[in-house]
Amino acid sequence: MAAESGRQFWKRSAKLPGSIQPVYGAQHPPLDPRLTKNFIKDRSKANALPMKSKKASSFHEFARNTSDAWDIGDDEDEDFSSSSSSLQTLNSKVAKATAAQVLENHSKLRAKPERTQSALSDMPTNCKVIKSSSEHLLLAEEACVRTPLQKQQSLPLRPVIPLVARISDQNASGAPPMTVREKTRLEKFRQLLSSHNTDLDELRKCSWPGVPREVRPVTWRLLSVSTRSCDAGIGGGNIHIDIPRTNPLIPLFQQPLVQEIFERILFIWAIRHPASGYVQGINDLVTPFFVVFLSEYVEEDVENFDVTNLSQDVLRSIEADSFWCMSKLLDGIQDNYTFAQPGIQKKVKALEELVSRIDEQVHNHFRKYEVEYLQFAFRWMNNLLMRELPLRCTIRLWDTYQSEPEGFSHFHLYVCAAFLIKWRKEILDEEDFQGLLMLLQNLPTIHWGNEEIGLLLAEAYRLKYMFADAPNHYRR
Repeated sequence: MAAESGRQFWKRSAKLPGSIQPVYGAQHPPLDPRLTKNFIKDRSKANALPMKSKKASSFHEFARNTSDAWDIGDDEDEDFSSSSSSLQTLNSKVAKATAAQVLENHSKLRAKPERTQSALSDMPTNCKVIKSSSEHLLLAEEACVRTPLQKQQSLPLRPVIPLVARISDQNASGAPPMTVREKTRLEKFRQLLSSHNTDLDELRKCSWPGVPREVRPVTWRLLSVSTRSCDAGIGGGNIHIDIPRTNPLIPLFQQPLVQEIFERILFIWAIRHPASGYVQGINDLVTPFFVVFLSEYVEEDVENFDVTNLSQDVLRSIEADSFWCMSKLLDGIQDNYTFAQPGIQKKVKALEELVSRIDEQVHNHFRKYEVEYLQFAFRWMNNLLMRELPLRCTIRLWDTYQSEPEGFSHFHLYVCAAFLIKWRKEILDEEDFQGLLMLLQNLPTIHWGNEEIGLLLAEAYRLKYMFADAPNHYRR
């Protein structure tokens, strides 16, 4: 599968361990079904080789010998030519008979509106209307990818939920929009926030299981204002290159005005933090704050909202809130982005030790096929799982992170451990290095919502309760 140098869209750098690889995750799934088809075809070829030739000695060797997801359109002309030649051999009589059958079926459906109406009434109540072209592409991808990946059939079957649409609607499991319990919680939040002196400890307790959308902007501000960075210095980055890559499937983030806001936020943060400057991945951390503070002024779904409809004062307020809250977040994890990123190195090592204690079988499975934790968990730490989860899930996850002491720096470790063990069955089913890396870099979380995040956080809290105060328990 070695890709020609002329077809490579970027150059990999192996100077630092754990270099970021631009592979797809939950936010950036491959949109071409041929990728999956070619992957399965190559898997079958690889299985036919002797065991010695299948074994990869390192992750960089695997990366060099694997074509990138950006190369999925290289064989487009070949596929089109082969398909067009087959179309020419189609029998005209068969085509006419098929067309006549389609017309007949259509007339029968129009003659029985009652049956159609009853069929529609049987559809799940949480099916969403597709509004954007990005949703259409994702639904088309789901239809093509679900069939060949038989190992994912063990997951619960649910209606297709767009990855990027309904950012404000996190309830992907089909629960009612507002239950009695949720109304009670919302009222409690409003009482806390309307008091003359807000009890931040009580606000954190209420925020742990999730913050209602109506009060999330002001809650996030209050949970982020304890300290603010005041460093001075100079710095810079390749910021304008990364910004267009931020959530490329969401139209909101492709608007020039939004990209200008992101560029100012990242540039100002970089020159105020010369110890790290701008590092690829920090751009992702702005998006949840921007969406939450934008939702304060937008009642409809923000995915396709045109920000030019807002006044300059409103846009400046959203920009300022996003900047200060992102700065507060990065204050606690800045060592993740200094030279050689030592914070991430330590967290990945701690994750390896923790997994070896809580699930020795998974840990030994990685060792058997020479999979290093840094090869997949670097991105989990660098982007706080944002590339692995839909944005709606990240917003819910950050409700808890902001209410948990050292949530982004400490509690995130246990969330990553719980997230890894969540896929233990799929991990143990893979029996080669390439299959494991492809799985761990493209985990099927497109259907996730509040229910799945709640279970993930509960398991993470259990792990923290067992190991946080006894760090020696990491090791045998």
